[in-house]
Amino acid sequence: MTKLPDSITNWFTHRGWSIHPHQQDMLDRANAPALLLIAPTGGGKTLAGFLPTLAELGADDHAGLHTLYVSPLKALAADIKRNLRTPVDEIGLPIRIEDRTGDTSQTQKKRQRADPPHILLTTPESLALLTSYEDAPRIFRGLKRVIVDEIHALSESKRGDQLMLAIARLQTLCPGMRRVGLSATVEDPAAIARFLARHPDPCEILNADPGPDPDIRMLKTEEAPPWAGGGAKYAIPAVIEQVKQHNTTLIFHNTRAQAELFFHNLWLQNEDDLPIGIHHGSLDRAQRERVEQAMVDGSLKAVVCTGSLDLGIDWGDVDLVIQIGAPKNVKRLVQRIGRANHRYNAPSKALLVPANRFEIVECRAALQAVKDRDLDGDPRGRGPRDVLCQHILITACAGPFDADALYREVTTAGAYHDLTRAEFDACLDFCATGGYALRAYDRWQRLLRRADGQWQLRDPRATRAIRMNIGTIQDTDTLKVRIRGRGKPLGEIEEGFAATLTPGDTFLIGGQIVRYEGLREMTVEVTRQATDKPKIATFMGTKFATSTQLSQRILRMFQQDSWPELPQHTADWLALQRKVSQLPKPDRLLIESFPHDGKAQTVVYGFAGRNAQQTLGLLLTQRMEEMGLAPMGFVSTDYATLIWGLDPLTDPAPLFAQDNLREGLEKWLAGNAVMKRTFKASAVIAGLIERNTMGKRKSGRQATFSSDILYDTLLKYDPDHLMMQITREEALRGLIDFGRIEEMAARIQGRIDHLHLDRVTPLSAPLFLEPGRVPVKGLANERLLAEEAERLIDTAGLTTIDKPKWRVPF
Repeated sequence: MTKLPDSITNWFTHRGWSIHPHQQDMLDRANAPALLLIAPTGGGKTLAGFLPTLAELGADDHAGLHTLYVSPLKALAADIKRNLRTPVDEIGLPIRIEDRTGDTSQTQKKRQRADPPHILLTTPESLALLTSYEDAPRIFRGLKRVIVDEIHALSESKRGDQLMLAIARLQTLCPGMRRVGLSATVEDPAAIARFLARHPDPCEILNADPGPDPDIRMLKTEEAPPWAGGGAKYAIPAVIEQVKQHNTTLIFHNTRAQAELFFHNLWLQNEDDLPIGIHHGSLDRAQRERVEQAMVDGSLKAVVCTGSLDLGIDWGDVDLVIQIGAPKNVKRLVQRIGRANHRYNAPSKALLVPANRFEIVECRAALQAVKDRDLDGDPRGRGPRDVLCQHILITACAGPFDADALYREVTTAGAYHDLTRAEFDACLDFCATGGYALRAYDRWQRLLRRADGQWQLRDPRATRAIRMNIGTIQDTDTLKVRIRGRGKPLGEIEEGFAATLTPGDTFLIGGQIVRYEGLREMTVEVTRQATDKPKIATFMGTKFATSTQLSQRILRMFQQDSWPELPQHTADWLALQRKVSQLPKPDRLLIESFPHDGKAQTVVYGFAGRNAQQTLGLLLTQRMEEMGLAPMGFVSTDYATLIWGLDPLTDPAPLFAQDNLREGLEKWLAGNAVMKRTFKASAVIAGLIERNTMGKRKSGRQATFSSDILYDTLLKYDPDHLMMQITREEALRGLIDFGRIEEMAARIQGRIDHLHLDRVTPLSAPLFLEPGRVPVKGLANERLLAEEAERLIDTAGLTTIDKPKWRVPF
């Protein structure tokens, strides 16, 4: 058993603490090449990750950087710095701890490169930037350990892929460096271990005592949830009562717009003037920091928030978490629950508030999944090649490199372990020349091969532009919002939303109703407006889809004989659905057809998640148009797609054959804006398009204009260009969730229950109230125009001989 230095042991004793078993395990395995610790929130996992570092630095002098800590959030790095300073200062250890994020001053960044601290806390983007400097070998000389906190969150995104490529570079510079991963919620520890380790080396997994089960229930309200919608306004009186009974409550929402609306409605009913704040990523940083400090000070009773407070930041005396709306993902729910009672072996307390009637079922399924410790998550695909292209350019910024050595290094990163040499060379050629169709343009001639076989930047001055565009986060194009006549910003709204505003329009931001006055120098100027009902700023944020595992739980719930665990009104609703139609089954596809409002209605219960159901709506209406069924539009939720048109669907089987779905997707993608949007995102990451230029940032419209021209050019002259291949891969994997549709088709294997009914069914009823309807313009429009023309002629009393030959003008 590895002993801590006496100074650290005495500090534990003075505090009345004893070292936890998993913290001791981390000390005992400090020299393991890779180590993944899974410990419950409040279990001291961050201290466990740092204990070997504190022990080593406390025992021996070490010059320069010893430990690098990487977190997904700047705020988390700042929080860890604050918490880590306490033991270091109280023990009296001569350790320098600094953070380096986008908020760090240029002066401090320059000093950190010249004289690195012992412990540096940073983010994936800042680490990638550090590896791009020529003096990176000196900066990281002597690096002993890299700690990746909240690794589960990073493993799910391109930020994580970029991070692991950077860590592969660090391993080359420091062969003896050890890797440590920390997480509280992992559905597949082995997969995270493979993500963390240097391929093909193993990674040890330490599981701490998971602690007591969380105390999690659904909030009881006097009023039943509505049939549709996501605001949960009906529950506000009950939420306020819970806020009164607890010290600090976090009220989580799945989107920023929902958080703004709920905060506004909550404040209107806050008759006792309880101190309540709002926190999300679109608010001004100064406002977010004020809320964070108020939480630390314990001066807030509640904070309405989004994923900006998901991760392990230890702020204030939070003793209750309320999740508004179905959590969509069990793992995310467990992560959010852990924000309450942030102490070891103390049960977290949480309440779920379904926003509508169907979400009662989803919340109940999520509660059971938490009880069964059944976390969910979709497996990650191969490492994205747009990130690899950026990494090659970052490597070139640091100096000449050997392609063979870089390929070997890249394939040690878990997501890229099966990258072929041909795929690597295609990325290298793209970085060097821009690819076949673009090689004639100087601006994309970025690398050259020297006589000794090494590659280097063609123009060393390109390093600045490359460094300014490092990162994989695709920010929504936003504009600052300021009170007219004052310099203080309130936050940001999306460019697209701002374009819809006219002077006098009102919207919510930071919990305030403001009136749009005009646009001045790319800043939205507003005045405060306290009376009008606002529009809602359409913050994009992250739109979650219900996980596949949670959907399967819901389908299995439907097969119960009765539902005593559900409120009576919801159980009666499901029983009525079973009586007049049937409930969807896990291994079959339910389709209902019935007339309503003079249209033929078709409901497809795919339970594939909102993005996939939306894509399914597009594919099915396209195919129905080809079949002459004259579809007029569709609307989708996480569990179903409703299509309406002029003619009823008679045989759905051809629509759901996998080959037909794939063929339909090919046609749809060929001319769809999704491809251009995906191309733009990947082109920015890969370095084909620069968002940031010397001192300026292109507006969203400028970047879109540039990317559209490039996309159209490549589609016409080089359709197999690397960027077109990447765009196709990313579109299938991300925006349209086609993999979920294929999984659904494989699950049902052609087993379809198509019911012809005479009226709207209970389960389909909420779909008719759902916003976001997508019109389909085609055969239905032509037929309706022709019928209207005939009606007008008959009304005018014209005879058949008198009738002109009417033609529909398209």
